[in-house]
Amino acid sequence: MRRGSIAKRLWSGRRRAKDGGAPDERKVERMEGSGFVWIDLQNPDRENVERLASEYGFNALNVEDCLTKFELPKLDTYSDHMFLILHFPPIVAKESIPKHNQLSIFVGRGFLITVHQGNLKPLVDLVRACKGGIDPERRDRLMSSSTAVLLHEIIDVLVDDLLHTLRRVMANLDDIEDDVFDEGKSVAKDIHVLRREITVLRRIASPLKRIVLGAAKNIASYSPGEDLTLHFDDVIDHIDKAIDTLEESKETMEIYKDTDFVLSTEKASKVLAVLTIIFALAIPATVIGTFYGMNVSLPGGSGDSGGGGPHTTFLLVILASVVPAGIMYLYFRRLGWISG
Repeated sequence: MRRGSIAKRLWSGRRRAKDGGAPDERKVERMEGSGFVWIDLQNPDRENVERLASEYGFNALNVEDCLTKFELPKLDTYSDHMFLILHFPPIVAKESIPKHNQLSIFVGRGFLITVHQGNLKPLVDLVRACKGGIDPERRDRLMSSSTAVLLHEIIDVLVDDLLHTLRRVMANLDDIEDDVFDEGKSVAKDIHVLRREITVLRRIASPLKRIVLGAAKNIASYSPGEDLTLHFDDVIDHIDKAIDTLEESKETMEIYKDTDFVLSTEKASKVLAVLTIIFALAIPATVIGTFYGMNVSLPGGSGDSGGGGPHTTFLLVILASVVPAGIMYLYFRRLGWISG
C-alpha cells in the first residue's frame, strides 16, 4: 500500500522542532568553549547582529548579507575571521515558504557565530546538545577543541541531513517508476513536483561544495596545530555523492517524463483511433438514415405504394447500412488498423 502521493510526501522526513522553539521565535544562545565562544542567533533582529558586529569588527556588508532572507552562497576571508553563507533544504516544500534555509557563519580563532532561521533542525539540535546536558560527551568533544572542529561538525550534520533528503528523493523515484507504467494512474503532477525538488537540491549542493572547499583551505589559519584536512575531505566526499545522485536523479526524471508523455500520447491515440473507427462505421447508417428521413418519396419509403410489408423501409435501411460498414471493417482489418 502506498504511503501517499509523491507531492504530499516530499520533504516529509523533516519535522518542526517542538523542543527547539517556534520557527519565528528569536533566540540568542551563548556557549563557552575552551578558549572560544559559540554564539547562535536564531531569527535575529538587526540590533542583535549589529551589536556582535561592533564587538568583533565585522564588515557592514556581511552584516547586511546575513540579515537578508536570500543571499547567494559566498565565502569572504579577512585577516582575523572568515564569513560564510550556506544554503540547505527547507523543512517542507511549499509555495508559501522559501525553497532553502540560509545559514550565515562568522568564524575566527576565538569565536564562531551562526545566524539562521529556526527551521534548521540539525543545527538547533546541535545547539541544544552543546548548551545542555543532553549529550555531555559530544559537548565536551566539540567545545573543548577549537572553532575549526566546531565548524566542521556544523557543516557535517547539515550535509548528512541533505543526504537523508536525497534518500527520500530516491524512494519517491522508485514509486514513480512503478506508477509510470500503470495506466490507471496519472503521475504527471508527481513528476513535475519531484523535478522541482531535484532542481532546488542541485542549486543547493553545487555551490555548497565550492564554499566548503574554500573554508577547509582557510580554516587552518584560525586553528594552528590542528589538521582537519581528512575531516573536511569526508564532508566534500558526501557532497560529491549528493551531486552525483542529483545528476542521476535528474536524468532519470527526464526519462520518466518522456516515458509518461509517450505512454499518455499512445493511450490518447488508441482512444481516438477507436472513436474514429466507430464514427467511420456509422457513416453508412447516418447517410442512409438521412436520405430516408427527408420528406421525399424513396423506394421502400412510407410513400411507396409497392408491396413488401410494413417493415420494408426498416429492413432496407439496415441492409444498406450494414453491408458498407462490413466492407469497411474487413478493409480496415486488412490494413492492420483493427487488430484481431
